[in-house]
Amino acid sequence: MSSSNSSTQTPAPRERAFRTAVTIGVSLDGFIARTDGDIEWLTSYSPEEVGDTGYTEFMAGIDTLAMGRATYEKVLTFGFWPYEGKRVAVLSTTLVTDDERITVYRSFDELLAGLTAAGAKSVYADGGKVVQTFLREGLLDELTITTAPVLLGTGIPLFGELAGQDVKLTLASTKPLGAGFTQATYTL
Repeated sequence: MSSSNSSTQTPAPRERAFRTAVTIGVSLDGFIARTDGDIEWLTSYSPEEVGDTGYTEFMAGIDTLAMGRATYEKVLTFGFWPYEGKRVAVLSTTLVTDDERITVYRSFDELLAGLTAAGAKSVYADGGKVVQTFLREGLLDELTITTAPVLLGTGIPLFGELAGQDVKLTLASTKPLGAGFTQATYTL
């Protein structure tokens, strides 16, 4: 039986000159961080325990990152800048900074125009709200989720409201990692 109910329609992709992908770690119950932004439950595992997540290869194919203010501020706590040689766009209506490594955009449409004007070809969308916005707008091409074997019960969810639209995904690959982690990659 066919239905024209818009709640089951995947958002129509918007025209753009770049490809957008996400690679992100989540708890088994779908949180990307605790409510206070803490990700120790994820970072407490060593790379040797988890194994190759494909992150280095993924980043080699990325020329631009698009993230929200909270993600940018979390990156600043790392003690090093992990995005040397990459353009970094931060979507925030409130961020004021003189950090020359980033460009701040005040709206999603401004971000898209900026990415296009900068010649972005392969964009890494990072941060819960930014990922949710790219999904809602039909602007995500690939989603890789690395799931940690931990239940947080509450926190910052990876997914949120999708404006009443289902987003259909196609499973491209799955693989077990070390320490009970799993990884699944989907195309949209």
